[in-house]
Amino acid sequence: MSGGIPLRKRLLVRLLIASVLIALCSVAATAWLAVETTTRALREEQGQDLADDMAILARLSGYAATHPDWKGVEPTVRALAARTGRRIALTTTDRTPLADSAPHGSPLPPSGAATIDPLHTDTYTQRGAQLGGLDPRAVGPFLLPAAERAGLDLLARKRQSCFRGHGLDTTIRHTPSGRPVLTGADATDGPGATPTECEDGRLNTPTPTERKALDALARQARTCLGHEGLDPDIPLFGLFDPTDKSLGSRYIVAKYTRSGDSAAAKKAQDCADSARRAQLDPYVAPVAELFLGGGDRTEPRFVMSPANKAKIVGAAGLVLAVTVAVTAVVATRLVRPLRALTEAARQPPGLHVRVPVTTRDETGMLAVAFNALTERRERLEAQRKAMVSDIAHELRSPLTNIRGWLEVARDGLVDPDPALLASLHDEALVLQRIIDDLQDLAAADAGTLRLHREPLRARDLLDQVAAAHRVAAGTAGVALRTRADGEPWLDADPVRIRQALGNLVSNALRHTPADGTVTVAARRDGDEVVLDVTDTGCGIDPADLPHVFDRFWRAEKSRSRRTGGSGLGLAIVRHLAAAHGGTAAAVSEPGSGSVFSLRLPAAPPAPERRVTSPSGRNE
Repeated sequence: MSGGIPLRKRLLVRLLIASVLIALCSVAATAWLAVETTTRALREEQGQDLADDMAILARLSGYAATHPDWKGVEPTVRALAARTGRRIALTTTDRTPLADSAPHGSPLPPSGAATIDPLHTDTYTQRGAQLGGLDPRAVGPFLLPAAERAGLDLLARKRQSCFRGHGLDTTIRHTPSGRPVLTGADATDGPGATPTECEDGRLNTPTPTERKALDALARQARTCLGHEGLDPDIPLFGLFDPTDKSLGSRYIVAKYTRSGDSAAAKKAQDCADSARRAQLDPYVAPVAELFLGGGDRTEPRFVMSPANKAKIVGAAGLVLAVTVAVTAVVATRLVRPLRALTEAARQPPGLHVRVPVTTRDETGMLAVAFNALTERRERLEAQRKAMVSDIAHELRSPLTNIRGWLEVARDGLVDPDPALLASLHDEALVLQRIIDDLQDLAAADAGTLRLHREPLRARDLLDQVAAAHRVAAGTAGVALRTRADGEPWLDADPVRIRQALGNLVSNALRHTPADGTVTVAARRDGDEVVLDVTDTGCGIDPADLPHVFDRFWRAEKSRSRRTGGSGLGLAIVRHLAAAHGGTAAAVSEPGSGSVFSLRLPAAPPAPERRVTSPSGRNE
């Protein structure tokens, strides 16, 4: 049975697939959980280390931006090492030690972590480095002395008070050079700033120190611009902005940027950057290499936190719950058809309960087989009931006739003359024929039907059957004809095969109207002989054709003896054909007649075979 089930629908395959999927999901979930937890913990630790590294780099870069050398950096290095737990070492570009938190003579890490150069601080952009890579804390000659800073602070507080009087909140902050700057809504001088009475312009005016530094920067820039063939005229002081982190260098290129000449603007920018670096170089520490190590940490690098432990336990529980749920769903789907079959089998036999076919696997095939068995049992039960009713009906009619005539004769109402006795004899023959038919069917069902097989010429068989039914055909006004193609021989019981063929002819005569024709033919077909009984009757409806060989079945439901026999003739034909190793079949079209065929084993012809007489004896 499993041969007709697709491989992916078989129960074993589905169980294996479900088991593999559950296992894969469990393994994948466990692996994902382990990787996710470990990765997150490592990322947290790496993020902390990266934050510490950036803090160290920012602190040391700020030191380099505000000191001309590294002589006093040792305390700063040791303080950072103590706070972060990292080893911090500073060397020159040729690895000459400048400062080290490790004991003297400790080997350096294999590679440096960063290069500290406040004039090229590409790694410091997130903390305010300019696009040119200059640390904003490197102010050099722009650093304001205390007197200038105090004067600017006084101006900043006055402006803040003015703004506060007009309902504007501002904050004073200081740039790395020490210049105060007001931050907040419209807190700076310039076009559109409000209120106008607070805009005296004094706070944004360069101090003498800043003028001196700007003039030096402009001279260095003009020299470079002249070498590049650009106009060295720079309106520097008119464009001074205290919030400019480039300390005026961007105004060197503003003129060329506004002109739309990108090449000139690029040259001007290079000149401004080189002028800035040349101006700041004497004020910043030389380039140094930063080395970072693990320090003297003794705690483990990776510690499973309670949160991660809870995640692992929760994920494991979730995987277990999903596994149990999937297993329960799969088991329920597999068991549901079996429960339906069990429930249907427990119902009373008379209900003939069927189960729905929900799958195409083995359980589905079992449900199909169960439904087919139920239908067959229901059909057999209906046939049994119909057979009991039919037998009672068939026996009641002749018995009623016999009983009625005998009671009339006993009461002296009629004389038992020869006509009455002949009628009673006919009814007794009807009873005998029904009983004989039932006995033949019972023997065929039990496999005890005895056959006396012998070679039989088909032509002789046709003539014998036609002769036996010639009178009935003449009475019905039907032409009865025979036709034999060649000389086919049968290996059959002459009496039984005449009985079967006679039943077919009787059935054809009953259903063929007057002036119709019934033809009995024989032909050889390979190792078989085919006997056809063809009529020109009304035909059989296609819905009734599968039932013509059923017991007590009649196309005419009134069960009148005028239109039908006992309903056992065609059933006997099928059993007799099967007993001979052959088959019985019927083909019909409504309105075009019917063809009943017997396929029986053939016997090899022989010249010396004796012809079988109509009585069944060899002559």
